Amino acid sequence: MKNTNSLEGAKIAYAALEDKLAIDIRVLDISKISTLSDYFVIASGSNSNHLKAMADEVDEKLYKAGFTLKHTEGLQSYNRSWILMDFGDIVVHLFNKEDRDFYSLERIWGDARELTTEELTAK
Repeated sequence: MKNTNSLEGAKIAYAALEDKLAIDIRVLDISKISTLSDYFVIASGSNSNHLKAMADEVDEKLYKAGFTLKHTEGLQSYNRSWILMDFGDIVVHLFNKEDRDFYSLERIWGDARELTTEELTAK
């Protein structure tokens, strides 16, 4: 299923999250183990407002790059603890620390290959 633009989109999401000082950003390549998506981008924020700012930045940067947000969950909730943003080939998961530890997506998707910082920052 891997779309040639999906890696570029994952890089854009990573950079957007770095710009907003997201905590522990991980990008998992799930293309070889799932038909759901090519990449999961997972990050934590320090509070509800931080998560909202991170989501807004990712949405804006990916929109400018031509990616369409197909669905979102948790964005309108007052007490945000997990925001899911589905861009098709890229799914962004933004958590508070407690929910990230509880759901442990990195463990559940342990067969996925995690992209290195060098891969994510290469032009």
